[in-house]
Amino acid sequence: MSASPRRQGSRRGLPLLPLVLLLLALIDLRVELMLLWDHLTWTAISAAVRSHLLAVTVLLSQPSLWRHYRRARG
Repeated sequence: MSASPRRQGSRRGLPLLPLVLLLLALIDLRVELMLLWDHLTWTAISAAVRSHLLAVTVLLSQPSLWRHYRRARG
């Protein structure tokens, strides 16, 4: 049984979950990113990673998320 034309059309476009996760991670890291922009040091980078481990993990996993959700939708 095939999906209705409306459902097939709604499956195209940007995957929403990776985009939402990216925005939330950047919102969480916005202050750290501003501090890093002013003073980029190894200590500041390690503190940002330790303080925001989930957001950094989401940022690092973005390529994999985009590949996975593009394949699932395509």
